[in-house]
Amino acid sequence: MRAVGLITEYNPFHNGHLYHLRRSLELAEAEVAVAVMSGHFLQRGEPALVDKWVRAQMALTAGVDVVVELPLPWACSSAPDFARGAIQALTALGVDACCFGSESGNLNALQGCADLLDDAHDIIEQRTSAALRHGVTFPEARAQALAELFPAADRQEILASPNNILGLAYLRALGEAGSSIVPLTMTRIGAGYHDLEAKEGIASATGIRHRLRNGLAVDGLVPDPVAILLRETLSRDMGLDEDMYFRLLAAQIVRQSDDLNRYWLIEAGLAQRLVAAADQTDHLEGLISAVKARHLTRTRVQRALVAVLLGIEVETVRLLLAAPPTYLHLLAVNERGEKFLAGRRTLRTIPLIQNFSRIQAILKRRYGTESEVLQRAQIQLALQLRASRIYSLLQKNFSGHRQRDFFEALRRGLKPGTP
Repeated sequence: MRAVGLITEYNPFHNGHLYHLRRSLELAEAEVAVAVMSGHFLQRGEPALVDKWVRAQMALTAGVDVVVELPLPWACSSAPDFARGAIQALTALGVDACCFGSESGNLNALQGCADLLDDAHDIIEQRTSAALRHGVTFPEARAQALAELFPAADRQEILASPNNILGLAYLRALGEAGSSIVPLTMTRIGAGYHDLEAKEGIASATGIRHRLRNGLAVDGLVPDPVAILLRETLSRDMGLDEDMYFRLLAAQIVRQSDDLNRYWLIEAGLAQRLVAAADQTDHLEGLISAVKARHLTRTRVQRALVAVLLGIEVETVRLLLAAPPTYLHLLAVNERGEKFLAGRRTLRTIPLIQNFSRIQAILKRRYGTESEVLQRAQIQLALQLRASRIYSLLQKNFSGHRQRDFFEALRRGLKPGTP
């Protein structure tokens, strides 16, 4: 069975994702769609609107066949590490192709830019650092360095567009991994990432979340089964409580005020600004705005806040990102997906976990009881379990055991063609 890989967040799944899914299957001439999806905390440093099991179920109802979790810290990293972890996961699962949306839609042009970026990596970093020392923002510094090195207008356009940037990261990650996965791209349609209004009948995930926060309906902007799941989840107050997120963050900042520098992305000066802001503001937006600086993008600040909330230390991230994920968590699968997974079982390079009651035994059998890989696997596991426990605190009406990775059932789909 030929499979196409999708790198996703589904926060929430919407009509643009449905178009991407269907077009990817066509371009790859694939029978199976395998999604690697961020868990409870996302690439831009935000908690998800609803939990990872609900989002996996959304994908399943829309036609995705397999959903696995992209583990932390890859899921909450900048484009290069996010892409590297996702590509490593898809390679480990044995998919044949990977399809991503881009503003360009031209794979040859994107691959050419990816090759140029690889060749010029060191000088780009040097020029970016030099520009930062002159007081410009990081995005401005990076854009300036790229414009100097690649003055052609078509290349600058590719290098400045958000989905192109992620696409370039996927292509570079494929090359770095020596992966046999065939890259494919399709032109992104509809609203842009930051657009709040729908275009061509497709709204961005940002726009949909904005509508939901303002009590507006999203019917027609998401597939009907997804709309039902969203309504059910949000009506039970099982979505993200942003006020609770702020309060937990502020409490952690105050509690760790003398020791924040040990956390990932908390660089010199940021710790002091966080403490001062936590003492003065009463909402998340105020906290973020108070600590942003010209060299710190909003997204980087948000990722740093996730690191503080989850207690992600610098050394933990360095250890995990230096190698591929040590296991993958299967969140959802249908019958067609099960056939694919069974057919590729002997080709998988890391364990695929669905029953966490046996995970320690599985990891020890795979990696040995004293190996460094087992140590990394246990650190990855501890971080995942902590993220799930803390995310449950962000849901107003959560009840039950907070070790949800042990107790949540694998989401299963109907047999293909079943009404």
